[in-house]
Amino acid sequence: MPESSPTQTRRGRLLRRGASFLVLLAVAGYLAVQYVTGGTGDPACEVASAGGDGASYEFTPEQAVNAATITAVGTARGLPERAVAIALATALQESGLRNITHGDRDSLGLFQQRPSQGWGTAKEIQDPAYAAGEFYDHLVKVSGYSRLPLTVAAQRVQRSGYPEAYAKHEQDATLLAAALTGHAAATLTCEGRQAATPTGGPDAVRAALVRDFGREVLTAAGATVTLKAPATPTPTPSPSPTATSTALRTVTLPVSADTDTAAGTTARQRGWQLAHWAVANASALHIENVSYAGLRWTAGNTDSEWRPVATPKGTAKGTDAVRIVTAQ
Repeated sequence: MPESSPTQTRRGRLLRRGASFLVLLAVAGYLAVQYVTGGTGDPACEVASAGGDGASYEFTPEQAVNAATITAVGTARGLPERAVAIALATALQESGLRNITHGDRDSLGLFQQRPSQGWGTAKEIQDPAYAAGEFYDHLVKVSGYSRLPLTVAAQRVQRSGYPEAYAKHEQDATLLAAALTGHAAATLTCEGRQAATPTGGPDAVRAALVRDFGREVLTAAGATVTLKAPATPTPTPSPSPTATSTALRTVTLPVSADTDTAAGTTARQRGWQLAHWAVANASALHIENVSYAGLRWTAGNTDSEWRPVATPKGTAKGTDAVRIVTAQ
């Protein structure tokens, strides 16, 4: 066998080093994109226990949006927190709270529902709000579902080949349900990274609210129902251009004792439900900050905590509002 010349050896080393460098560049580029876009591989949201026991669950912006939709659909139907926890545990097991386009045989979506088994068309099942509605339609037909062990209730709906699999998600699903139904205040935070292809602005927030909760979420709260961009107002003296810009980027959802809320839900719980929903959707909708009950969450903070904020002047006693400010 002929021996390699020194020139060939050097050329080989250079090629290997070049290939290694390109691989490192690719990995670095991937990580950078994931950081900027809030990609699915890097948890950027967290829900913490309100009981002070240190329990928490980390998840991605994609999972947060889907969890918020599942919860909103359930509460819009007046279903209890237990129903939401069952639905979230099921979606965690079936899809990891991701709206996937594949599965066993023709299974699709968050709950791995099958068109061939009457769950709807493939397009319908891939709509998270529709899929959640179908799950709840079947769950409420299970006699005494709220008193059954979670894994039993989920299995009565899913008919899975692994009937005990849902149990391992109960703690995480319970934490998520408590926050997203508003029963655990200021326990959900996200970093609020901007999505790669964001849909931002107040119109997008209103449209997403209607998509998840139904149009009543705007009319009941006294918010503007129109999904068109607000007309540019006639120039009038104002404190500053920034203040005017912020006002046009704000969706205000009044919450008070007179607000029409779902059965068994207080006005304060409804407020935290809407506030946590907004935080969960922050990356996708370019939400800059969310305020409620004297606290504010701001996107981009390293700790993403809810921090005290002064109550706006003129706020009547016994009333409050969820204020969602978008970045555009």
